[in-house]
Amino acid sequence: MQNKTTVSFFRFRHPLDLDFTDRNVLVVGGSSGIGLACAQAFATRGASVAVTGTRANKAAYGEGAGALAPFAFSTLNVATPGAVEAWVPTFDALDVVILSQGAVQYRRQEFEPDAFRQVVEVNLNSLMACAHKLAPSLEARSGALIVISSVGGLRAARGNPAYSASKAGAIHLTRTLGDAWAGRGIRVNGIAPGLIATKMTEVTTSDPARLNERLKGIPLKRLGRPEEIAGVALFLASRLAAYIVGETIVVDGGRTLS
Repeated sequence: MQNKTTVSFFRFRHPLDLDFTDRNVLVVGGSSGIGLACAQAFATRGASVAVTGTRANKAAYGEGAGALAPFAFSTLNVATPGAVEAWVPTFDALDVVILSQGAVQYRRQEFEPDAFRQVVEVNLNSLMACAHKLAPSLEARSGALIVISSVGGLRAARGNPAYSASKAGAIHLTRTLGDAWAGRGIRVNGIAPGLIATKMTEVTTSDPARLNERLKGIPLKRLGRPEEIAGVALFLASRLAAYIVGETIVVDGGRTLS
């Protein structure tokens, strides 16, 4: 015979658990790639969505401006000192914040001190700056904070020491904030994507030989899609994940299994 508590739990779980009607969602770094896919996923499920980007306005994104049309937009370049502190968010109260900003420098540039600092500023320091600024708005709604890191934080990235170190820091920051802020009603979790088809990965995906070599190490034998990361963000922000705190879910097609 089924336990009554178990029966009650599963009756409570239904499609409305992924309904974000009347919820306010902010995606930092939401003008393209994974951030944009997350914004689109939440908007499709009824949320009011705001995104940030580094350009002056939506029109400045040219052909990409149409994808931003449904969202409130504000300019925020997290690499600029003091920018996060001076920035005025769209919403006073927030149900979900997704921190999707990211930077990488190729051709071994990250071994240079200035480049190393620049990447760490975006990939790690700005996460804490944004989290600190937005925590009161999340606390007002018992909201969810989702940090987009990378499997690069779980393994050595030979040519990208700043990227690898900063993403490792992002994963542990997620754990630390999850522990520290659960008592405030803020659930902090993260996602570590693998090789996803975005502008940032074009250095690999546009080179057939290089891409083929990378795909050999992915059990699913394909690139991930931004919307597949967005699906995990929906889950982490929903009631279905109400008892998950401080975790980073790896979404990499099995790349880090061996």
